[in-house]
Amino acid sequence: MSEQRQKNRENLRRDGTFDVIVVGGGINGIGVYRELALQGVRVLLVERNDFCSGCSAAPSRMIHGGLRYLENGEFDLVRESLRERDALLKNAAHLVHPLPTVIPINSLFSGLLNSATGFFGFSGKPSSRGAVPIKIGLSLYDWVTRSRRLLPRHRFLSKTATRRKWPKLMPGLKFSAIYHDAWISHPERLGIELLGDVERDAPQCVALNHCEFGPQDGGYAVTDRRSGETFPVTTRLIVNATGAWLDETIAQIGGGKEREPLVSGTKGSHLVLDNPELEKALAGHMAYFENSDGRVCIVFPYLGKVLAGATDIRVKSAGRVACSDEEQSYILESLKLIFPEIAIGPSDVVFSYAGIRPLPKSDHDFTGRISRGHFTRRIDGTVPQICMIGGKWTTFRAFAEQAGNEILKELEAERTTDTLGLPIGGGRDFPATPALLEKTLVERFGIAAERAAYLVRVYGTRASALLEFCSERQDDMPIAEGLEITFAEAAWLIRQEFVETLSDLVLRRTSLAIDGRLSADAIDGFETVLRTERDPGSQELARQRAALLAEIDDYHHVTGAMLEDRNHVRSKKCV
Repeated sequence: MSEQRQKNRENLRRDGTFDVIVVGGGINGIGVYRELALQGVRVLLVERNDFCSGCSAAPSRMIHGGLRYLENGEFDLVRESLRERDALLKNAAHLVHPLPTVIPINSLFSGLLNSATGFFGFSGKPSSRGAVPIKIGLSLYDWVTRSRRLLPRHRFLSKTATRRKWPKLMPGLKFSAIYHDAWISHPERLGIELLGDVERDAPQCVALNHCEFGPQDGGYAVTDRRSGETFPVTTRLIVNATGAWLDETIAQIGGGKEREPLVSGTKGSHLVLDNPELEKALAGHMAYFENSDGRVCIVFPYLGKVLAGATDIRVKSAGRVACSDEEQSYILESLKLIFPEIAIGPSDVVFSYAGIRPLPKSDHDFTGRISRGHFTRRIDGTVPQICMIGGKWTTFRAFAEQAGNEILKELEAERTTDTLGLPIGGGRDFPATPALLEKTLVERFGIAAERAAYLVRVYGTRASALLEFCSERQDDMPIAEGLEITFAEAAWLIRQEFVETLSDLVLRRTSLAIDGRLSADAIDGFETVLRTERDPGSQELARQRAALLAEIDDYHHVTGAMLEDRNHVRSKKCV
């Protein structure tokens, strides 16, 4: 057990009285935890697995205004999303970056009535989007951000200009449109950095992963799932931020009478592809396009690979999900529509993932019509529940602010801090030119320029603290051949970032799994660090390794054979 966890458990043992308990450590739960903590409220955050390990680990990696939401008439959501996108570009500039996007266009007027049908409540799939409705939508995008423009205005390209830039793009094009949104490199890490900020600025608050909250002896208790120890707690309010599991949680912690479900989730799956030809063909842009069934699909360069998605399938109940063979085929077939000359197949897939979007209950036939907005619902009881329904990565701060304001009113407390312009983690004091920070790290710590660039991309200004730690150790060497992360860096993560298991470290504190570079040798290295830092015992380490291997096989389709093959590939490259 880390000193960080021991400290949090001791705080809980010493004083189990909280103003608010937040159940669910995804991005919405973390967001409202931070929002309230920074107002001086004493808050407890409880997550039954690891932080950002559910739906929050399975987004499209886009931070965007939601161009498609205009078709549903959700203009306020688009305005809010664009404001939050621009805030994240400033507040977490090490993790959130501009994403130039191309929309291939085959017609002029098709889709003009999509917004009208959405506005009047029709639930069928939209028509193919032509140049005119796309122009209207992108003009609205530009208009909303006119007074605080961070990204370039949209523009249209002719067929000839489009072919010049993207020679392998789909045939039959008449035009293309170029606009900018943003992407996030390591979403789970942003969640951890928010928690770190609270730990520094609001030490009266406690965040615990791998713990469960529930009724006990007429009150409530938190049970540590790692040790089995139970801590009685009291609170004035409970915030239910469990996403797709919201209705289940309402019943578990005392929701009173039976009620209609509040959440109706859809499953979204994505693929990460190792296809250099496809990556080159994208020319640094995301392609935003329609599949044959009218659903919007995306594909863009991601951490040296290509990320493609997504599906949108109704699910009847919450649970851990994986990308099915049918979904993989659906995504791969969509790519053949937009880049028909490029050979793209199952052998290119190095990682896949899926999650359940916690959308508001809806009867829409076409799942793309279901709102991506957010709202709260209060459930009365001995201790009232404030349920957070809907939401998405881009708007987590706005949703937290909305819920926070309602909770502050209920607590009769005043807001003291506005978080819209508040830097996050390594985004604090981040320079406009990252190369300046990289140069400082090279000069101060004597590291290679390549390593400095990697550390700035992942940790931002926190890279200095990490390197101070690494410089005092003898094991600041790569954890496996050809990888940037070192044994010392992994030790720092274990000590500083709420790591409890091998899976926490491998899947959510680093990007080696999703970018297709995780190997058997790398897992050996991480296991060595965990043994040195924690000494959990050989039996427990073996159990954690087996759990990690089962997880990446079952839910990400990365097999043991693939991990072994990557050892050999890396060895050949190093010869």
